[in-house]
Amino acid sequence: MRHRCRVAKLGKAADQRDALVRALTTELIRHGRITTTLARAKVIRSEADQVITLAKNGSLAARRQAIARLYDTNLVHALFGAAKERYGARQGGYTRVLRTVFRRGDNAPMAIIELV
Repeated sequence: MRHRCRVAKLGKAADQRDALVRALTTELIRHGRITTTLARAKVIRSEADQVITLAKNGSLAARRQAIARLYDTNLVHALFGAAKERYGARQGGYTRVLRTVFRRGDNAPMAIIELV
């Protein structure tokens, strides 16, 4: 039974899943918009929102937590520099998930996830 188990497995082992989420979150913050499957986009949404919330906090402890969640340290410093003026008035919901066409090879539902 998987009752009340809320971790999205994404068809991968735990270490591979963590690496995938870190990589996709890093690329989302770097580029502002990426195209991926709908299930991955929903997982990335929560992770990216948490990193941006840490960046709005701006403390040293929050910066270290964000560095642990993303692969690029310079990207974290840039995010912490720009997060206050970009997301200062917003109380969450920093990402938007838009459904697109199904993937041609396996008919997987695709989505675009972007920063608001």
